[in-house]
Amino acid sequence: MTIRLHVNVDHVATLRNARGTVYPDPVFAALVCERAGADGITAHLREDRRHIADADVQRLRERITTFFNLEMAPTEEMVRIALKVQPDAVTLVPERREERTTEGGLDVVRGAPTIGPISRRLIEGGIKLSLFIAADEAHV
Repeated sequence: MTIRLHVNVDHVATLRNARGTVYPDPVFAALVCERAGADGITAHLREDRRHIADADVQRLRERITTFFNLEMAPTEEMVRIALKVQPDAVTLVPERREERTTEGGLDVVRGAPTIGPISRRLIEGGIKLSLFIAADEAHV
């Protein structure tokens, strides 16, 4: 089994946004991680843009030389962004406004009517896909 390290840079952006400055820069952090040996970078573009911003996603796509995974909710807006930016992979994750970070997996049983078509569009768009699912046998 090959071990790979992917680093999530979301909370670099959280700190930047809390400070109301342009630093620390999640793209700079991602590049440092790559130079230090990370195999990939993950960023979660939330619907409320609480940390990573649209411009961060675009800049990450332009600068990352390893592997770029975009975490996102299964929504039409996010699909449009992913198809435009073309990350190496998308991970569909649930979002709840009141959570600080993702606390559980997608309910793929109840969400199948939405998640299925969105998944197909991403795959047809040439993007690798993974799902952050609920830890329940029915979802697997």
